[in-house]
Amino acid sequence: MFTPHRFLSRALFAPLLGLALVAGGAAPAAAETVLLNASYDVARDFYKDFNPLFVRHWQSKTGEKLEVKQSHGGSSKQVRAVADGLEADVVTMNQATDVEFLADKGLVARDWAKKFPNNASPYTSTMVFIVRKGNPKAIRDWSDLAKPGVQVIVPHPKNTGNGRYTYLAAWGYALRQPGGNDRTAKAFVAKVLHNAPLFAAGGRDATTTFMQRHMGDVLVTFESEAELIAKEFGRGGFEVVYPKLSILAEFPVAVVNRVVDKKGDRKEAQAYLDYLWSKEGQENAAQNYLRPRDPAVLKKYAAQFPPIRTFTVDEVFGGWSKAFHAHFVDGGSFDQLYLQK
Repeated sequence: MFTPHRFLSRALFAPLLGLALVAGGAAPAAAETVLLNASYDVARDFYKDFNPLFVRHWQSKTGEKLEVKQSHGGSSKQVRAVADGLEADVVTMNQATDVEFLADKGLVARDWAKKFPNNASPYTSTMVFIVRKGNPKAIRDWSDLAKPGVQVIVPHPKNTGNGRYTYLAAWGYALRQPGGNDRTAKAFVAKVLHNAPLFAAGGRDATTTFMQRHMGDVLVTFESEAELIAKEFGRGGFEVVYPKLSILAEFPVAVVNRVVDKKGDRKEAQAYLDYLWSKEGQENAAQNYLRPRDPAVLKKYAAQFPPIRTFTVDEVFGGWSKAFHAHFVDGGSFDQLYLQK
């Protein structure tokens, strides 16, 4: 049975004390049902917009007053918190290993990926580069992240989805260069890690480090984060660079069976996740710079999603299980390279 997180230091996944639970919009005065969505770090704004949409839809459809609360943090820390007792009705994560962890614990269905369309991923993204205005280090592609004197800001690859996607994107890029193999990829990623002055605790922490602490020459993050940075900090201090090749990031969702069965709100939790695939939900994804699955909505917003060649974790690494065991378990390639850092 695949339980990747058992390999990681228990300290990385200690229960999150004092989790911020943020109401999803103006809640009804006396909600009949309260849902909790445990999600990854940079999804705050997306669900802050999505939750009131669903609340209105559900009340209009059923007459039931409902409230949705949010809990955010590093994705793997979030699922550990759910496993340790955080009563989330649903999880909305940024990599399959986190949901698999909960499936192995008996908290979500073993066939969770078949419970919703698109392998239970309602939208996608990719990894891009945020650079200082004018791009003073002339960063154009992954190869530039390995150059001497370039500081790279990235979340910790061992316990954040954002960090793992970045690590695997760099590895996959190196593999697909002329003469590329695991040896050359490992050497390339070692150079990129050497250029990281620190590893941020999560995606938002990485953004804060880059934008507010003014550390680093390039922030590697999800494409959707670029627009959130613009909203928060303005567009004058950074530019977005699309590499020639990057990784396809998927964002799986699941109902937490143990919680909804205890609370008796399965139909609401199921409907909440189903609504991510609705026209309104897909529009909200696009408006938050997440690539919608609905072809018509994606076409409507094509101007904000530049074409980019991507590869999947399945294509290059044989799936998340193999990728995790090769790179992120104790003693895996990340640990080996980190010791060299």
